[in-house]
Amino acid sequence: MSRVAVLGGGRSSEHEVSVRSAASVAAGLREAGHEVVEVHLTREGAWTVDGEAVSIVPGGGLLGCDVAFPVLHGPFGEDGTVQGLLDLLDVPYVGSPVLGSAVCMDKLVFKDLMAAAGIPQVDYEAVHAREWEAAAEGVLERVARLGLPVWVKPSRLGSSVGIAPARTADEVAPAIEEALRHDARVIVEASASGVEAETAVLGSVDAPQVSEIGQIVLTSDDPDAWYDYEAKYTPGGMELQVPARISAVARERLRELAARAFTLSCCEGLARADFFVDGDEVLLNELNTLPGFTETSVYGKLWEASGTAYPQLVSRLVELAVERYARERRQAF
Repeated sequence: MSRVAVLGGGRSSEHEVSVRSAASVAAGLREAGHEVVEVHLTREGAWTVDGEAVSIVPGGGLLGCDVAFPVLHGPFGEDGTVQGLLDLLDVPYVGSPVLGSAVCMDKLVFKDLMAAAGIPQVDYEAVHAREWEAAAEGVLERVARLGLPVWVKPSRLGSSVGIAPARTADEVAPAIEEALRHDARVIVEASASGVEAETAVLGSVDAPQVSEIGQIVLTSDDPDAWYDYEAKYTPGGMELQVPARISAVARERLRELAARAFTLSCCEGLARADFFVDGDEVLLNELNTLPGFTETSVYGKLWEASGTAYPQLVSRLVELAVERYARERRQAF
């Protein structure tokens, strides 16, 4: 078994979710027989263990651990920054490398890549801060082709932070202004019909495995309710129905697209793939390379429904990290 550094917390707005996810991962790894060192990243970005600062030396590994398991959501953790640091420390780590992490964190880059590969997805427009400041009316005219409602999102945030639906034309500009408070690059997406379905991907870039498919069912009685931060992280805010109530054709198509998107994005280890399904039509929404990881989070639940218990899941992710490290070190840099 391995000595594993579990990284939780971090500078993003998803700090508290990360702390909870990291605690679950640590417990699961211990149950699977691993030794765990819990590393807390403060909101200011400091790394600590039991309140003491962690000393980091390039090429020196991390706290004598065999593997690092970053459980960091959002910027400064899921976007390739921590992954690059761990590469410099020369320590194996769970999850996607710098490229895959950065691609999937940036919604516009990800969607442009999927569009180039012919992956079906919701139509969208990009809005850049300088363009908005210089010619907002022109931007609104371009966005209007998407119809209503639209979904306005910061390009590089997760967990629905900064996202707003615009159901009328008058709501579009304020929603863009709000998203630009979080990111200088914003994506505006057309609305998609059907159900929200998710699957979990596990494995290497060239051999991904895809879990059973789950369907997101909101419990709110509000007809305008959507899968926002509150629904995701408030107990009882949503239910995961496994298996999803979708056709056999859609099921196979969704699994195929999840694996293909994982490989195209240069992902490793894990990702949660989110889709919209309407009849037999399947549209990819996004890949999340470090999804919520509590024992009740979607990623773990999907693998549990597929026959892999949580402790075995996190242990397998550690094994994949070690395998990838060994594979990459055979290359000449």
